[in-house]
Amino acid sequence: RDLVGGVLRRERLAQQRTLKDVAEAARISMPYLSELERGRKEASSEVLAAAARALGLGLADLLAMAQGELIRLASGPRRRDGAAMSVASLTSVTSVASTTSVADRGPSRHAGRQGDVRLAA
Repeated sequence: RDLVGGVLRRERLAQQRTLKDVAEAARISMPYLSELERGRKEASSEVLAAAARALGLGLADLLAMAQGELIRLASGPRRRDGAAMSVASLTSVTSVASTTSVADRGPSRHAGRQGDVRLAA
């Protein structure tokens, strides 16, 4: 939630758009969009897709940006003993290759394939 919300906020600010503008374009309430950006609400794939579209992105683009952020964080700070700090299991995060919802894909289509990354809130 935090990563995806952060990506939404950074993209909105990079476009110099207001919460009101993006919320109206996505057809969601401004307080709800604010909560999403702050990582306080779980959003359905449909809501995330609407917010992404309002910013000129596809859902896959939004999730790929969040995945990039997760990778950056996972390879970033190190503890004093030199070990990398853990960021939720990197191999348990999924990148979605299209804008279809996860429910449309079926529950086990990608289960167990090496290299798959799953984004779970």
